[in-house]
Order: sequence, then structure tokens, then C-alpha cells
Amino acid sequence: MSRHLRKRSLILAGHDTSVALEPAFWAVLERMIAHQHITLVQLVTQVDAQRAPDQSLASALRVSALEWLEQQVETHMRTPSP
Repeated sequence: MSRHLRKRSLILAGHDTSVALEPAFWAVLERMIAHQHITLVQLVTQVDAQRAPDQSLASALRVSALEWLEQQVETHMRTPSP
């Protein structure tokens, strides 16, 4: 998988914005929106509303993706194997 940043343009709160992330993070975000049955804009809006004032949107999205993956791993580890 390419390590180059991929940029996506979004409209958040009526403003054009763009976010550049590595493809691996976009892949996790896509899994998150599929799991939560929401759109990418809805997810980004949620993350944007919760991020610290000094944190970039890209950084907040990366952290959210990692936290979601950690939660998935924890859930998987608690589920008994057949």
C-alpha cells in the first residue's frame, strides 16, 4: 500500500476543507463509517467537534482511527473462540 498522503475535500459546517492522510488511515475510517452506518462527513464532523483546539483535524482523525482499532481488538479478545 502506498504511503503517500491522499487528500479528500469535504464540506464541514458549510466550509470547504481538505484533509490529507495516509491510505491506511483512510481505510480504517472507511471501516468505521461502514460499521457505524454513517457518512464520512458525519464521522469527520464528530471528530472535528471533539478535538482539542490545538489539534489538527488530520491528527484527530488518525487518533480516532487508532482508538477505534484498539476497541475492535479489545472486543475481539473478549469474545470467546468457538
